[in-house]
Amino acid sequence: MYFVATPIGAARDITLRALDILASADVLVAEDTRTLRHLMQIHGVALGDRHVIAYHEHSPPGVRDKLVAQMAGGASIAYASEAGTPLVADPGYQLARASIDAGIDVLTAPGPSAILAALTVAGLPSDRFMFAGFAPTAKSARRSWIADLAEIQATLIMYESPKRVAALLADLASIMGEDRRGVVCRELTKRFEETRRGTLGELAASLAEHPVKGEIVVLIDRAEPKQASEQDVEAALTEALTRLSVKDAAAEVAAALNLPKRQVYQMALAHQK
Repeated sequence: MYFVATPIGAARDITLRALDILASADVLVAEDTRTLRHLMQIHGVALGDRHVIAYHEHSPPGVRDKLVAQMAGGASIAYASEAGTPLVADPGYQLARASIDAGIDVLTAPGPSAILAALTVAGLPSDRFMFAGFAPTAKSARRSWIADLAEIQATLIMYESPKRVAALLADLASIMGEDRRGVVCRELTKRFEETRRGTLGELAASLAEHPVKGEIVVLIDRAEPKQASEQDVEAALTEALTRLSVKDAAAEVAAALNLPKRQVYQMALAHQK
């Protein structure tokens, strides 16, 4: 079972290996059959007498079961998402899970990804990031969802509809703070590609005044680490000293609260006395 990444905009972004797999697989499966057929035509990959089977979020379980049975019988199958890397915000997950459970090898032809493309151009820290998917559509659920993400120490990446992105940015600015940095990427690798950078407050105002169309990726800089209060340090030391020596307790608390070891060690000595 091959999962083939397809372009998110520019057709030439597909890999040579992906084209080889599409040319040789016994059965082709696609989230959108028209998109895959068009992509193959652009690159001169002959379909021949092979079928392109639709597999998407509304496909009944019977389609998945039939594909797994074909692979168990020796057929090679390639699945392509509508755009980007399969299984990332994509219905192919259940097909991959069923294939693995049936003892079928699951392989990938990696390539385009809106997540990584956006992270590349955003100018935000990339050493640690989290893909949060789509925000809930209901306002109360969306605000609760944002609050859960607010303190995560990683660059946050999410997808959003152009119809709802202004509301999302307004809630992000309200909950995470107007001064926190963010980026809005639109139509990556396409003709009208655009990247807006600024604070969440600036981006919220910009999106409210100038609505956008197309595929949207929103990125938010990581939260500033919270400074531990003296009460926090005392509480942590009280617990740690029940298990560890003064030196080890101070080292553990200093690491956990991102504080200087010498400062915490002095507090630990005073606490013990």
